[in-house]
Amino acid sequence: MEIRQLEYFVAVAEEANFTRAAARVHISQSGVSAQIRQLEQDLGATLLDRSGRTASVTTAGAAALDGARAVLAAVDALRQSVDEVNGLIRGRLVVGMVTACTVTPLFDALAAFHFAHPGVDITLIEDNSDRLIERVRSGTVDVALVGASGTAPAGLDALPIVSERLVAAVPFDHALGERQRTTLAEISQYPIVCMPEGTGVRAVFDEACAANGTRVDIALQASAPGTVADLAQRGLGIAILSESMAATHSSRLKALVIDDVDTLAVLALVWSPVPSPALNGLLPHLRATFTGAATPPFAAAGAPGDVTTTRQ
Repeated sequence: MEIRQLEYFVAVAEEANFTRAAARVHISQSGVSAQIRQLEQDLGATLLDRSGRTASVTTAGAAALDGARAVLAAVDALRQSVDEVNGLIRGRLVVGMVTACTVTPLFDALAAFHFAHPGVDITLIEDNSDRLIERVRSGTVDVALVGASGTAPAGLDALPIVSERLVAAVPFDHALGERQRTTLAEISQYPIVCMPEGTGVRAVFDEACAANGTRVDIALQASAPGTVADLAQRGLGIAILSESMAATHSSRLKALVIDDVDTLAVLALVWSPVPSPALNGLLPHLRATFTGAATPPFAAAGAPGDVTTTRQ
């Protein structure tokens, strides 16, 4: 039995998929499978059920999973103790980022940290904000850049980056194009183009509609603000964006303040209240780069994204 076999087993158990687990531990899928089969042979039991579309733990696997995690945690603690004595930072950091959100201060911080601590492996993943928050809470992601409604998520340490209102963005020749302000009731008369559920902007919009009893037709969804703006420009609906997202597209869309949406869309870094030594080393770089960022991070979130039609 080897430490790496336990690591691979835990990765497959948590990801429920050999391909994702292989990407997580940075070796081939066949390598992960071979090492787990060797572990099963050493233990004399099948740990994973491979018969379905997903890999699930067997009864023996469930019994082994807590022990495997405890062994890995003990190994990490041993390494950290030695590193603290030697004044070193090593290990692995998993950094999350909301899908299609290109935020250069985050990349600057990671580059500065990597230069200072080359012994730490950095993994960058993308997902929607809700799932990233849950992964931070579960400990599978160390720190994540997420969107939220009103305030940063409870139970986590956070560094708010920006808080701003939502706007309705329309082409200049739209029926509302001469207006400066609008309401949920007015924009509900038109198709809506918005970001998907699980994002901060969508959470603010959905909560406001529910609070006002307003039903809207979300005709199209896109994970990237730039795509939302592109669809709105082509007359496919009113775009719901944050102020700085809309400002990026001010040459082609008119942004209208939505009077009855008071909750702010928040972009924040979130992490566990008990960070690892590696994360403690990264946090000063994050604070320094975001404090000195000249461009609102939301404004940079314009990479292409997936589009989903939701009108029934």
